[in-house]
Amino acid sequence: MVRGFLLLICLLAALGAPVFAQDDGPVPSTLSVANAPSDAAIANRLRAILAALDRSEIAVAVQAGVVTLDGDIADPSVSAEVVGIAERIEGVVAVRNQLAALDDLSQQIDPAFQRFRARADQFLARLPLFFLAAVIFMAIVALGVLLSRRQFWDRLAPNAFIAGIYRQAFRAACVIAGIVVALDLLGAVALLGTILGAAGIVGLAIGFAVRDTVENFVSSIMLSLRQPFRPNDLVEIEGDLGRVIRLTSRATILLSLDGNHIRIPNASVFKGRIVNYSQNPARRFTFDIGIDPDADLEATRLLAQGALRAMPFVLDKPEELVWIENVNESGAILRVTGWIDQETTGFFSARGDAIRLVKDAIEAAGVSIPDTTYRIRLEGTKGIPAVSEPPSRPKTEAKPPPAEIADQPASQSEEQALIPLVAAERQGGDDLLEPDAPRE
Repeated sequence: MVRGFLLLICLLAALGAPVFAQDDGPVPSTLSVANAPSDAAIANRLRAILAALDRSEIAVAVQAGVVTLDGDIADPSVSAEVVGIAERIEGVVAVRNQLAALDDLSQQIDPAFQRFRARADQFLARLPLFFLAAVIFMAIVALGVLLSRRQFWDRLAPNAFIAGIYRQAFRAACVIAGIVVALDLLGAVALLGTILGAAGIVGLAIGFAVRDTVENFVSSIMLSLRQPFRPNDLVEIEGDLGRVIRLTSRATILLSLDGNHIRIPNASVFKGRIVNYSQNPARRFTFDIGIDPDADLEATRLLAQGALRAMPFVLDKPEELVWIENVNESGAILRVTGWIDQETTGFFSARGDAIRLVKDAIEAAGVSIPDTTYRIRLEGTKGIPAVSEPPSRPKTEAKPPPAEIADQPASQSEEQALIPLVAAERQGGDDLLEPDAPRE
């Protein structure tokens, strides 16, 4: 019973749905314009607007919602302005523009003159505000200049060069702050975005144009902070050897061992290979010397090492060393190494004296140094006398080094002669190196 009743209700609902849908009225294909304003109302409204804009010379006619504009105007831009106003009035269907420009030159110039006069009057009215903005800008800039000259920047920065950069950055920030405050006072803060955008484009172009200079400047900052060398240090930079005179904002200046100036861009110094010979007072010299292959190699090696040990300018620690580097057709090659104190002994003169004294000690012991001259023997030729082979040398034994070696004076440092020259070059010049700064 209940199930049949529910089934009947569902059937009636299915049959009634189309009936309810048909009760909706038809959708009209056109819109009603019964409440649209009359042509007279549109004309009166537009004439009132033109009168308020001092455009009474323009004639207005309205028919069936179509507005006709007629008349002569001096400024062609007024035509587009009036048409835009007419199109926005309620009830306007279309606008017919029949406005024409005047042929009289004086009447055409008059609108431009009026605009110029209006802007001049506006500028004169805002002249006190411009003066106040200029005074505030100069006050902020003057305050920045005064504060940048204070000594606390030197205490804040690790060296004078970085302190100068801090000062310049602070002055630039004060100039920007003064511009922002002045533009805000004039109500032209939006102009700041345009200025900053143009400055960014110009700065990017300048950065590409002077990228080498900028790279040197940044390298100068890094070198002044890291201090890989000090004034008067003997350094080798990318193959150039000399004593450091100064570090400028663009280049590192060296005094070569020949007394010549060497200017190396800081970008190359920062990225290049730097050998600082003054970092450690002890320095090792090395040379090779050949001996007769028939000699006692171990005894000769000990003889050369003893000769080095007897030299007064050779340090005891680190110990001098001599070893057999190679054996070839001309004889055996000894590699001789020793250490000197380069603050008191010249490196090149010490190495030369060591070569001379070791050679004298070996020859005094009866060990010959082989001749490296090559001899060519021609076989199968007639009429050419054969070259006799040199007699073989008897095997010799090494003797102790002569006692005169210990009496040799210490070699003087030829690099020390450059120190007064470097000191004289450093007088009165800008330098980013600080003698008391921590060394890298």
